[in-house]
Amino acid sequence: MATRLAPITESTASASVSRARDSSLLIELAGDWRLSATLPSADAARREIASDPKPPKVILDGRKIGSWDSALLIFIESIASACRMRQVAVDLALLPPGVARLIRLAEAVPERKGARTETRRVPLLERIGVRALSAWSSAQSFVDMTGALTIAFGKLIRGVARFQRVDLLQLIQECGANALGIVTLISFLVGVILAFMGAVQLQQFGASIYVADLVGIGIVREMGAMMTGIIMAGRTGAAFAAQLGTMKVTEEIDALTTMGISPVEFLVMPRFIALVLMMPLLCLYSDLMGIAGGAAVGATMLGIPLKLYYQETIAALTLTQLLGGLFKATTYGALIALAGCVSGLQCGASASAVGDATTRAVVNGIVLIVAACGLFAVIFNVLRI
Repeated sequence: MATRLAPITESTASASVSRARDSSLLIELAGDWRLSATLPSADAARREIASDPKPPKVILDGRKIGSWDSALLIFIESIASACRMRQVAVDLALLPPGVARLIRLAEAVPERKGARTETRRVPLLERIGVRALSAWSSAQSFVDMTGALTIAFGKLIRGVARFQRVDLLQLIQECGANALGIVTLISFLVGVILAFMGAVQLQQFGASIYVADLVGIGIVREMGAMMTGIIMAGRTGAAFAAQLGTMKVTEEIDALTTMGISPVEFLVMPRFIALVLMMPLLCLYSDLMGIAGGAAVGATMLGIPLKLYYQETIAALTLTQLLGGLFKATTYGALIALAGCVSGLQCGASASAVGDATTRAVVNGIVLIVAACGLFAVIFNVLRI
């Protein structure tokens, strides 16, 4: 005589749990077990298996089961998993023959180690250590890339560098002329914003004409180079990482290495040269657009004649400030090219790794630009430039 404990649920597919005289756990299954139907939960059965004392055996009785699909297998597997954790035997003799064969077949093949991902809370010190090691690895990669580029430029000077000149011209166009549209828009708007900010304050003192000084010096010394660098980091640096990352996934870079061609010499050096050559020109153009944005605000909001605005800007600026901004832009271009190419060459072997490399290139490029901008501010202040 079995003592019935409680039904788990009542539905098209049903399951009930009871204890036999020998304390074995009897799970009776009935009805149609389909994924489209309302299915009972296995929580009550798992609680009985986990209780003390544990049952010596779990008997699955499926003689009243009608039609079934993978829903029944999922339910039985959850019961079997709880039994394995408690080291309780499972009797499958009363299940439909097809179900029993599938369960035995699944248990005959051991689960591959690492196939089941387990989430755990990573301690704070471990996260800090992983980030520190990752930052150290990135710094080493930058140093390695700098050394490899130096060797490649040595070959270029001797005339033995191996790269496609046509690729260099195409990269120059992509880094230069194709970027004029976004540089025009951003630089003009930055000039407008600086002029508005200055006008609100300077109008209180009747010194509206000095908006030209504020915009001119701010754009030429800092904002022109930095905004151009940030634009190129998001546009060109990301493109470099995506291109090289895709080549890494499709094993094109491995093919170049197999043929005895240096990937740094063939792929990285043309991109580095193109961006470093175009950044000063784009910065100069950005300076002009930023000043034009400030002039538009001065002429419309403050009523300053364009000729007077132009004369005040020329009087405020010096050649040293202009050359300093162009030098910053050249440095930013080198940092962006290094960040993009290093991220691309470090890309993994999957499609998602290309996206990760692109994101990493943009973040590293912008961080390097901001850090270099702060360093330049200190150096130029010490040198009184």
